[in-house]
Amino acid sequence: MSQAREKEETLAIRGGQPVRDVLLPYGHQWIDEEDISAVVQVLRSDWITTGPKVAEFEQAFAHFVGAREAVAVSSGTAALHAGMYALGIGPADEVVVPPMTFAATANCVVFQGGTPIFADVDPSTLLLDPAEVEAKITPRTKAIIAVDYTGHPCDYDTLGAIADRHGLMLVADACHALGGRYRGRAIGSLADLSTFSFHPVKHITTGEGGMITTDDPELAHRMRVFRNHGITTDHRQRAEEESWFYEMVDVGYNYRMTDFQCMLGMSQLRKLPNWVGRRREIAERYDSAFTDIPAMEPLGVREDAYHAYHLYVIRLDPKELRATRATIFAALRAERIGVNVHYIPVHLHPFYKERFGTGPGLCPVAEAAYERILTLPIFPSMSDDDVDDVVTAVRKVLGVYRR
Repeated sequence: MSQAREKEETLAIRGGQPVRDVLLPYGHQWIDEEDISAVVQVLRSDWITTGPKVAEFEQAFAHFVGAREAVAVSSGTAALHAGMYALGIGPADEVVVPPMTFAATANCVVFQGGTPIFADVDPSTLLLDPAEVEAKITPRTKAIIAVDYTGHPCDYDTLGAIADRHGLMLVADACHALGGRYRGRAIGSLADLSTFSFHPVKHITTGEGGMITTDDPELAHRMRVFRNHGITTDHRQRAEEESWFYEMVDVGYNYRMTDFQCMLGMSQLRKLPNWVGRRREIAERYDSAFTDIPAMEPLGVREDAYHAYHLYVIRLDPKELRATRATIFAALRAERIGVNVHYIPVHLHPFYKERFGTGPGLCPVAEAAYERILTLPIFPSMSDDDVDDVVTAVRKVLGVYRR
């Protein structure tokens, strides 16, 4: 039964009754008994980590997205880092990245000693603007990282053409977009490398974890060595060969994923299409419910995109409101709606300002959008009543603060 109560003029932040009794988070994992049984099965086996389930999960994931290779790692950040290593990014190199993303998208370039170059975003979708990308390319540019912000696929045909024209590698930061499609093609098969995250708020979870997909076996091999300390064979391979010998050929990291995480990932992957469908249903309910509110609007969605809706982001219109975004945020949280903000543009963080001299004015579209955006709850286990609570709270708060 819905926790929504009869609309009251007094906001919870001013002492009124909140729409909900319990906070509804912006995202949440869905773990069922099938998932738990799958993990327990592995915990009772001989292999806890670096065992057979890693390769099984990689094969299942590659098949799902239509890629030749998939490489499992310990996080989405590790996936990005492994990708930059595989591409040979180093101190002399620049990589074009968007500012409207989590810091790891740019940090992975810095990990390798490279320089992230921030290109602004499209005003409607907040995805990387291809024209801005082309304007930022220099003789030092080696790659482009395109972020499928909120789960909306980037314009991969245009970005791919730019990459080909300049001899660059195209990387998809698809951590928001598992299950999405661009012009009928699955996310994970559209770039030289595609990276994914299995954090609990993402489309499927392994607790922490990540994956990189590619059609290039050599890149996949380099990433498998990199995730294992730069060592050419792992424990299971040596056990199968009855050998003790191994060689470290480069400096790598311990970015391995455990067998029980991989088993959880395979169990979750089977449910993914239905879960993405539910996310899209929730987004459609929001779209319909908010059409008559001039104080806000959802982000644009291109017709050629099958949006995976990791996030549902709205933009507030300051001309229609007599309150700041911070006030609206606090008021919705008081109504027990777990709104969030995704993201502070990366080039505005102190590290990037101090290390690379970035700052306000570098990416004006992203900066202006940041001042207006809010993320509403969206995850597949939300009930219709939960969705109604969000709608009720948004209409209540914006109704009070309308000019």
